[in-house]
Formats: sequence, C-alpha cells, structure tokens
Amino acid sequence: MKKKIAILGSTGSIGKTLLDIVNQNKNLIEVSLLTAHKDYQTLLKQAKKYSVKNLIITDKESFNKIKKKKINNKIKIFNNFDCLNKILNKKIDYSMSSIVGINGLEPTLKIIKYSKVIAIANKESIICGWSLILKELNKNKTKFIPVDSEHFSLWYGLKNINLNNIEKVYLTASGGPFHKTPLNNFKKITIKKALNHPNWKMGKKISVDSATLINKMFEVIEAKNIFNIPYNKIKILIHPKSYVHAIIKTNDGLIKIIAHDTTMKIPIYNTLIFNNKKKIITKKINISKLNNLSFENVNSKRYPIINLLKLIPNNHSLYETIIVSANDVLVDLFLKKQINFNEIGTNFFKVINQKEFIKYKKIRPKNVKEIVHLNNYVRLKILEKVYKSDYD
Repeated sequence: MKKKIAILGSTGSIGKTLLDIVNQNKNLIEVSLLTAHKDYQTLLKQAKKYSVKNLIITDKESFNKIKKKKINNKIKIFNNFDCLNKILNKKIDYSMSSIVGINGLEPTLKIIKYSKVIAIANKESIICGWSLILKELNKNKTKFIPVDSEHFSLWYGLKNINLNNIEKVYLTASGGPFHKTPLNNFKKITIKKALNHPNWKMGKKISVDSATLINKMFEVIEAKNIFNIPYNKIKILIHPKSYVHAIIKTNDGLIKIIAHDTTMKIPIYNTLIFNNKKKIITKKINISKLNNLSFENVNSKRYPIINLLKLIPNNHSLYETIIVSANDVLVDLFLKKQINFNEIGTNFFKVINQKEFIKYKKIRPKNVKEIVHLNNYVRLKILEKVYKSDYD
C-alpha cells in the first residue's frame, strides 16, 4: 500500500525537494494534498504531474485565478485550512510543514490532527509555538520529526540515548560568507555579498540570517524545545565545510558525529522513508574532506548576535516571538537598503531589550492569535521607530 502524504508549502524549496523524492518513489508514495500561498501556477503543475486531487491556496486573488484556470474537474481547490476535514477523512501517513514564517504555525497545528507523522521545516512554528505544537502532538498521538539538517541529525543521533546522559550537544554553523572578512570591512557589506552563501543555495532572508548567525541562535532555541536540552548543554561551533551537522558528547566519554552532504534531500528522505529498504543515491565519501574537517569557537566580535544566548529564558515564552519578529523586520529593511548590515544586529538588541518586551519572558503563549498579534505589534513598533530615526 502506498504511503499517503500532504505537503504544506509545496512550491517552496523544501516542498520541491520532497516532490523530487516522491518522483523517484512513485510506487511507494501518493500525494493527497498540496498547498501554497500565491504561486498557483506552480501548484497546478505539481497537481497535474503527481495526480493530486486536493489543493489549498490561501491568497484570495490567487485562489480566484486558479479556480478560473483549472482544467481538471477532479481537482478540488480550497482557500484555507479549515476545510481539512473535507479533504482528509482519516489520518494520512505523513505531512510536511514547510510554509515560511509565522503564517506556517496555524496550518501546522491543524494538520497534526490528520497526520500519523509530521515533519516540520518551519523554524518560526517550533520557536514561537512549540508548547502549542507539543500539546497537539500528544493529544493526537502524532509522531514528530524535525527536518532542518542540524535537528534531524540530533534526532537521528539521540536515538537510544537518555537525555540525562548528555554532556553536550554541538550545532555547527558554516560562518556564512563573512567568516574571513576583516571586521573593519563590515560597514561596506552589500546585499549581493550577504546573499552569497559559500555552501548552500538558499532564499534571501535565510542567507542574511546565516551571515549574521541569527539562524543558528534560532536553531539553538529549536534544539532546546524539541529535545528538552537546557541551553547550557548546547554549543555552536563554526564549521566552514558544512559537512558535520551535529556532535553529541555523552557522559561515558563517547562522541557521536553526524555528517552528510550539503543537501536537504538526505534529512527529508529519511523523515519520509525511515528505513533502509530503499537506497538514496548520494555522493561517495570524500576522504580529503574528512581529513580537513575544522571547527572553531564563535567569535563574538564577528558574530555579536551570539550574545542573544545570554538573554533567552529557559522556559518557552512569547519572548521568542519578539526575537523572530524583530529579526524579520530588520533583515527586510537591510534587503530594502534602508539600514546597513551592521545595523541589523545593533537595532536587534535595542528592540528586544526594551522594557515593554522583556516582560514577555515570563508569559507562555496561549494560542496562535496571541503570537500573531504580538508579531504584528513588534513589526509596527520597529518600523515606527526606524522611520522616526529613534535607533540612530
């Protein structure tokens, strides 16, 4: 029997990679649902190629266009996730949640009810809404697997290890495009240079996050949430090769190193297949790369964002939403050439250290609306201050 799956955010890079895997395993997998926000043309092409009968497109204008353009009357098209009970009358085998941003949280929570296994590639959901996700996972007895390469590597490496026996876990960071750039040249950093990641092909936002190292701060928060490992047992190492994704040191002195090529196909494939019956074709082990693995501690002068680790509360709170929202706005301002690269970090700390936001460290999120409201408020507050030059 074929494994039935749903892909939330199928027109993005994670969704497309997953569909490539489906294409190579058509005899094993059937796609029950695809979703997108605006890209209805790609969504329709995917539906036709993979014989998908159910689509959700959340942008109203795009929804109206796809309804007019649709050729195959067998394809049902919906405008929101409230219709999942009409699409999935029983639990499917697997769902991938890869919708970008805070907007991915509510669909993630809704699809859990209809999934035996959910793989989540949406950072914001895990950072801002983990307590809500965990509640739904437990309530619906749904298995969760992280997709991000570092967290998938930890999930894989921590099998059969008691959390009390963990001495330290290490997440690796490439260091981004400015790992060797002289510090006095940082004021001259252009958008083009910030987007030129040495190892991964990524979108603009995540490329800038890699350059500042905020993406790794987010991954530390995710690791704490997912695996219930305290912050003092999680450390970041700069690893320019991006070959090793996680290192686990246990109290018995043993060290596990999880490595794989710089492709998301490997973690995605393993969240979907979870057995060795079907082989994934990957590159041969590169001995020269293994012989030249290098690691170093994070330099706080080069990556001042590392100081965020001193400010994050150990409990899951609404403060994490403030962190995500502040970074989103500031990166967007940089990409619009309204602030320079250095100002992303300086303004970030000015925002999250404001008294009105500090209080959220003690407040646990109750629902999605609360998170979305706070996200919008932080965005408006920053834009108001930037345009009034309050951060100059």
